[in-house]
Amino acid sequence: MSESWAATGPEAADLEAGPATGAAVEPAAAAVAADEVEHAPPPPDLTAAAFFDVDNTLVQGSSLVHFARGLAARKYFTYGDLARFGYAQAKFQLTGKENSDDVAAGRTKALAFIEGRPTSELTEVGEEIYDEIIADKIWQGTRALAEMHLDAGQQVWLVTATPYELAATIARKLGLTGALGTVAESKDGVFTGRLVGEILHGAGKAHAVRSLAIREGLNLRRCTAYSDSINDVPMLSLVGTAVAINPDAALRDLARKRGWEIRDFRTARKAARIGVPSALALGAAGGALAAVVSHRGGNGLRGIGR
Repeated sequence: MSESWAATGPEAADLEAGPATGAAVEPAAAAVAADEVEHAPPPPDLTAAAFFDVDNTLVQGSSLVHFARGLAARKYFTYGDLARFGYAQAKFQLTGKENSDDVAAGRTKALAFIEGRPTSELTEVGEEIYDEIIADKIWQGTRALAEMHLDAGQQVWLVTATPYELAATIARKLGLTGALGTVAESKDGVFTGRLVGEILHGAGKAHAVRSLAIREGLNLRRCTAYSDSINDVPMLSLVGTAVAINPDAALRDLARKRGWEIRDFRTARKAARIGVPSALALGAAGGALAAVVSHRGGNGLRGIGR
């Protein structure tokens, strides 16, 4: 036998009065309210942040080479120039050593490419090249790590020798806090053909992160840094948590010695060849155009913020 129930007294009056009394909530309204709560931004974690290298850490390969491909397609320079850039970059990555002649030649040629061009032009082209090429080169495992920090209310910064305009575009497209990158000097919105400071590389990254931490009130012991390269040990050693992402052999060895976490998002076959646990086994979820095509290098930087 089913039971029937009828409100009497004050309860009946409330129901008859409808929504004005606040006693009844429509199911659809309740669902909307629940959705708003579920998607509410996390409370900010004001003293913690994550710092990500770009090339081979967030982006597969060199972001500068991808960028240069897009510029070559737009007749900024020839594909022969692109091949020479690629050779210098490959030689640096294979040997792990910077050749001063390559660096000087790469910087001079790169600055010549952008001298006299509007800064807005490079930004606009960077947006197009990101959509055409770089978006498909993002390591989704690394992106998930960045989103994990954002979900915890923490700042997430790219710290890279990549030209600032490109680094800022990548950060913006991924919804990150900002970027620190190599800066090409501009005057009245036009590139002068000179760098501001040096290429953001090695100890320069650690200095940039330390300066940012002072500005933002961050506690570096609560921060995390991610990189693939032994050249970024100064930055990795600066924070409380260091993570090697797709590490080169030297960083892999050092990470193991220091007990740093290793995440590898490359194929299991490649990871096995270089002796690094695969992403599956771990349960794992680059200014001046190509001053960095010839290497990752210095102190010039610019940041975009919230």
